Amino acid sequence: MIHFKKISDLHEALDIKPPQHPLFSAAYGERDTCSGNTILEFSSDFYIIGFKKLKSGSMQYGKTKYDHDRGSMSFTKPQQKVVFKNVELEEKGFLIMIHEDFLPGTVLYNEIRKYSYFDYQVNEALHLSPAEEDIIWNLYFNIEKEYNNNTDELSKAIIVSHLDSMLKYSQRFYKRQFINRTELTGSTVTKFNALLAANFEERKTKNIGLPTVSLMAEKLNISSRYLTDLLKQETGKTALELIHLFLIGEAKNLLTEGELNISEISHLLGFENTTYFSRLFKKEVGSTPNEFRGNILN
Repeated sequence: MIHFKKISDLHEALDIKPPQHPLFSAAYGERDTCSGNTILEFSSDFYIIGFKKLKSGSMQYGKTKYDHDRGSMSFTKPQQKVVFKNVELEEKGFLIMIHEDFLPGTVLYNEIRKYSYFDYQVNEALHLSPAEEDIIWNLYFNIEKEYNNNTDELSKAIIVSHLDSMLKYSQRFYKRQFINRTELTGSTVTKFNALLAANFEERKTKNIGLPTVSLMAEKLNISSRYLTDLLKQETGKTALELIHLFLIGEAKNLLTEGELNISEISHLLGFENTTYFSRLFKKEVGSTPNEFRGNILN
């Protein structure tokens, strides 16, 4: 399975023209731009929002095959396994890609995690009525217009505002779609991420240390090895790798907010010493926490 760290690399794999921005892209396509007998299996470091009507082929997220028969929106998040099999589009569509590093310091950093449709918990793509399609397309073209404009100090805020509206409307449309339906069972990674988020909130008031694989497995009533195997199958990442990715994501947000020093951030995240935190951060990000914060300020 391929893992894409750069949006430009996924654009190339999908035969889409290079993005205008390294951490964000909006790509509009007609039916001929995504057709052919190909299989692409991948994960990435970014959120992907797509609207497409399939003429043939299939798309699968995690272990779940999504139903796209009538045309739909789909949502994937970082580290999520995606499989495109012989996909051919019936008509126009779009793809929006949002790198994890585009979000720290914005309202979407926390908000985007609240939408369950980015997880395996929802096993159907979002089917839109004609009126709903019009709303989504208007928002997309607003995003695309700003994306293609000359960048200024308000560009990112405007794009984030339109994205926030698109996600809120999608939440409304999903609720409409699942009226009178049985609640679907969540996947292992859904429950795992929920436990990590709860653990982080608990650490704000208690000194409970770093989350561990054994602790997460115990809360899920399975063995550590079985948990790791399940997560590896669903995401391509081990349980420990996902814990590290979660901690680094929280660290980036705290560094961007700028309210805490490095030692305070390290303690809040559950690290016993700042040196270990800084070493892990540099391993995952490529720069120290101080360097990361300095780049933001500059």
